[in-house]
Amino acid sequence: MQARGASLARSGALLLMSAWLAACGTSRHESPPQPPPIATLVVAPVQAAREQVWDGVVEAVDETTIAAQTNARVLALPFDVGDHVAKGDVLVRFSDVEQQSGRRGAQAVVASARAEVRDAEANWKRVDEIVQRGLMARAQLDAATARRDAARAALAAAEANLRSAGQQADYTVVRAPFDGVVTRRFVHVGEAVQSGPPTPQSLIALAALDALRVDVVVPQGAVDAIRASQRASVVLDDGRRLQAARVIVFPYADPSTHSLRVRVELPAGGSGLYPGMTVKVAFEVGAATRLLVPVPALVRRGELSAVYVVGADHSVGLRQLRLGHRFGDKVEVLAGLAPGDRVARDPEAAALYLVKRHDGTASP
Repeated sequence: MQARGASLARSGALLLMSAWLAACGTSRHESPPQPPPIATLVVAPVQAAREQVWDGVVEAVDETTIAAQTNARVLALPFDVGDHVAKGDVLVRFSDVEQQSGRRGAQAVVASARAEVRDAEANWKRVDEIVQRGLMARAQLDAATARRDAARAALAAAEANLRSAGQQADYTVVRAPFDGVVTRRFVHVGEAVQSGPPTPQSLIALAALDALRVDVVVPQGAVDAIRASQRASVVLDDGRRLQAARVIVFPYADPSTHSLRVRVELPAGGSGLYPGMTVKVAFEVGAATRLLVPVPALVRRGELSAVYVVGADHSVGLRQLRLGHRFGDKVEVLAGLAPGDRVARDPEAAALYLVKRHDGTASP
């Protein structure tokens, strides 16, 4: 038994020695790790704008609520809320029986006044000729002149009444003052409206979408930097930015909140914004150092964002990031990366490389 135990001990020692030698031989002949075949970029700090971000409300530059200017009943409302209209389109059509009757009556008065003027002027000419020949007293000419002038004044008043009556008739058809979209309707077909007093009845609200601006309320401590910079951009939900065409700081503050209003005018064109929306407005107030990575390099899973990082030992790993604001096609990294880190440009290629390496099919 003792001989057999000694034999087993010697066999175990030989196996351990063989394994150690095999390990040494493997380490001597194993090739060093090779860099993965992935395009990368080195993250480096860059100078970018330092910003302060505030909430703002989008509003239309051209926005109006059209009110009734005559007493009538609504006959037609061709457009509903949300419909686009062109300048000159009929928005509301009213009954016009009284207005047309008033216009015809005013036209009759004008015709009568014109006839009276023609008669008075003809009479004045006859009297003037007779007075010039000395066959009639001067007082007769004065009376004819007074009659002529009174007839002319009566005609002017009648024509003014005709214009007023015509305007009342024109008020029965309400047209769009500019291209825009209907934002609200205050009346319905068949409803009687009044032009006042005390205030005219509202009919329809219209807003133009081709010219928009953002109204922002900022604390007084931030106004000086905003006024000095005069640069701002509106951050859209998808990360895109609209550079402000103009920044206007109102020269007065709200005495109750000690805040000031800033108006940010947006460039013309389709921005995807509509009046009443809330947006983030980033005001440039200086310069700062930031770490930026291209947006295509990001891996997004719900609210989580990450990038594939290639280490100094050529290892590839997924690293979660905390992101800041977007600047064009790049986004700021607040946490998760350090200057000098190498990031995969194509996250799909990095993920495919890891899958192949796990399966043992990745090329060295």
